[in-house]
Amino acid sequence: MSLNPETRAKLKTVSTATLATALYKRGLRNQMIQGVQPVGGRARAESMVGEAFTLRYMPAREDLNQLTVFRDRAHPQRKAVEECPPGAVMVMDSRKDPRAASAGGILVTRLQQRGVAGVVTDGGFRDSAEIGALDMPAYHTRPSAPTNLTLHQAIDINVPIGCGDAPVFPGDVIVGDADGVIVIPAHLADEIAAEAVEMTAFEDFVTEEVRGGRSILGLYPATDEQTLTDFAAWRQRNGR
Repeated sequence: MSLNPETRAKLKTVSTATLATALYKRGLRNQMIQGVQPVGGRARAESMVGEAFTLRYMPAREDLNQLTVFRDRAHPQRKAVEECPPGAVMVMDSRKDPRAASAGGILVTRLQQRGVAGVVTDGGFRDSAEIGALDMPAYHTRPSAPTNLTLHQAIDINVPIGCGDAPVFPGDVIVGDADGVIVIPAHLADEIAAEAVEMTAFEDFVTEEVRGGRSILGLYPATDEQTLTDFAAWRQRNGR
């Protein structure tokens, strides 16, 4: 099931915080990828939406993880970079270990040039300043200079993984913003996006009211009937 273009557009207008609440209503508590932040800092963060294409690392076994492995065109890391579909988000399970890089500037630049929507690792990136200057969103835990070969062995592509304690299945919808990255199960993407747009409209109304001096009591959550009346009028005025 591919991501509906309308759903992609809706998800670009909502926050990971709102999505987390919508997922929580459905009993999903563990969908936020823990510990990752935009490369280049939150000021560089931009909306990231795409289907997950995964790469899994395991602890490196030294005799199988020499520099010569990159001569193999089927090496999982190199193959993943060349096969991650345009519009997808490449998500890497680096075992929450940033002591060695999950990738570097050249590979991430190649992803950008191929039209990939973003890249996420629960490890680190080398060449982080270079990656942070690209026009494609990238998330990691911290900069990391050593090659991934020193500690990580790329082992499989497009399989279920754990990234920052979140379960990620191929095709799940990945959304990133300044707060971090969240994973939406593929079969819920359309309904979560629609609900999040509605929630965002209400939150924008509430924010406007609070800035105008209104108390949150009865407003947020909307336990007073007057709140719903005021919200309906606000939506009509603002075309929301």
